Amino acid sequence: MSYFEGIAPVRYAGPEGDGDLAFRHYDPSEVVAGKTLEEHLRFAVAYWHSFAWPGGDPFGGQTFDRPWFGDTMEHARAKADAAFDLFEILGVPYFCFHDADVRPEGASFAESKRNFDEIVDLFARKMEGSKVRLLWGTANLFSSRRFMSGAATNPDPEVFAYAAATIKACMDATHQLGGQNYVLWGGREGYETLLNTDLGRELDNMARMLSLVVDYKHKIGFKGTILVEPKPQEPTKHQYDYDVATCYGFLKKYGLEDEVKLNIEQGHAILAGHSFEHELAMARTLGVLGSIDMNRNDYQSGWDTDQFPNSVPEVALAYYEVLKGGGFTTGGTNFDAKLRRQSLDAKDLVAAHVGAMDVCARGLKAAAAMLEDGGLEAARADRYAGWDAAGDLVSGSLEDIAARVVDRGIEPQPRSGRQEILENYVNRFV
Repeated sequence: MSYFEGIAPVRYAGPEGDGDLAFRHYDPSEVVAGKTLEEHLRFAVAYWHSFAWPGGDPFGGQTFDRPWFGDTMEHARAKADAAFDLFEILGVPYFCFHDADVRPEGASFAESKRNFDEIVDLFARKMEGSKVRLLWGTANLFSSRRFMSGAATNPDPEVFAYAAATIKACMDATHQLGGQNYVLWGGREGYETLLNTDLGRELDNMARMLSLVVDYKHKIGFKGTILVEPKPQEPTKHQYDYDVATCYGFLKKYGLEDEVKLNIEQGHAILAGHSFEHELAMARTLGVLGSIDMNRNDYQSGWDTDQFPNSVPEVALAYYEVLKGGGFTTGGTNFDAKLRRQSLDAKDLVAAHVGAMDVCARGLKAAAAMLEDGGLEAARADRYAGWDAAGDLVSGSLEDIAARVVDRGIEPQPRSGRQEILENYVNRFV
């Protein structure tokens, strides 16, 4: 019997629809700005939070009792059955996974890989009879104690080698399943104290691993995008992939900026002291915006709570940056989000995704309407209009610019940034 027994596929019911399990704003076939909402949003379910997370937190253990929890291949196959049932109920086009999410750990690397390969083959068979596809795969290089000092940045070269072998297996699986991207998330690529850290060597080794990944992508003919995911502080105190700007500087230093883009998460942006739209705007401006993990953090907590999104204004500003950058190509909207520890039922897991998909749909439609209206872009153009007639400031020397000030005798006068007016403008759409 299915874990989701009695839960019908979720349908679009319109804004006035009844029931907890109906879309009110997400009609996958609705056309907005030239594409359907399904094509714009490219929703994906995160295997780890939805099917592998037991409901623990830093102060308490498992609260969820799922029939597929266990360390056998039978449990792993049951987990896959439940996952594809949920994909079907939600009608999502994509899912994402780490290797450790989908298979039990073996007594050796070889055994773990055999377990993984068997589940990947099972995924392939299930995908033949389903519309769901793989948005991206990735490797878990942070949970095991072997990675306590990092993976690519580990001081032990054998851990580097183990990480490389794991990445290769996950890239092969992603390629086999037709994945649209491959993600590297450096959960412990950083340090806790400089007293025992060779910073330069660790950065060089992290770049070498990423270069090996890029080389292997081309060798096997993988057409997807390689993505790096920024994350600050948690769990490592000083992360090398702190935020978008830090990651771009790293890619630029090692000549990888044309080969790698970024997978950006709302919760990680908040932990870095930024807003989600800031990180997306920075990535768009630098040309490295690839995909997003959509969630939210509790603003009263100083850690990554990974809650499902529920703020249309925040989501609208995020999708504004995505749409302004031309929309997703290989990327999409992955719900890197988990239920609260007290939300125990199958219905809770479905309802969480339904609500999040509706919030994203409302946000994207608001973003598209703002772009079409052009109010924000017009305000920005007006604010910087002086630069359109100031070519000598762009091409002139420091002496030329100084002479301009002396010769013209102009005393610049401050102009309003109109922030409140623009905030009111945004609120008209959300």
